[in-house]
Amino acid sequence: MWLWRPPGVYRPQEDTWLMAEALEEAGMPRGGRVLDVCTGTGALAVASGLAGASEITAVDLSRRALLAARVNARLRGLTVRVRHGDFGDLVGQGEFDVVTANPPYVPSVDVPVRGRARAWDAGPDGRSVLDRLCAVLPLLLADKGMGLIVHSALCDPDVTLRQLRGGGLKASVVARRTVAFGPVMRGRAAWLARRGLIDNGQEHEELVVIRADAA
Repeated sequence: MWLWRPPGVYRPQEDTWLMAEALEEAGMPRGGRVLDVCTGTGALAVASGLAGASEITAVDLSRRALLAARVNARLRGLTVRVRHGDFGDLVGQGEFDVVTANPPYVPSVDVPVRGRARAWDAGPDGRSVLDRLCAVLPLLLADKGMGLIVHSALCDPDVTLRQLRGGGLKASVVARRTVAFGPVMRGRAAWLARRGLIDNGQEHEELVVIRADAA
């Protein structure tokens, strides 16, 4: 899928396409209302529209990302409502049949508040956004709604599963893929190894997609 991407917006990579495949496998509910969290270029918002979603909302902290999501949707004849800010701001403003999320999850020394790294850096355990997302997801999903979240196995999928289940959702890993480190991971491999998150000399990570279903 070709996507227009202005400077500073996260480039869709293996995690994006793994999520798109998981979304296709799960199937879009008829007339589904979709929320795409941390939308970036809007790749998953577009995939949702092509799968038959009737209403799509994309949220991101980056205004450039929201511009990209709007443009990429229009190029395919789709309408996406964009919201600037945090996904938590949408609690109480409607419920969604599908929530897709490719949040920042790369372990980092700190959590940036601006700049490109905000799209991937997520604190020492990579869970600064994931933990909040797991807490908020039950409040965003409609009855019988479905959430799909992708992240690295370095962030401990079992923690994600426990948190989602603790929020009353059914949760399981529905897709896995081993991929080579990208530039960011290669650049901090020594630091990750010192923290015990990867082995010395490791050059690959496992990506997981977790599905969470509301009762």
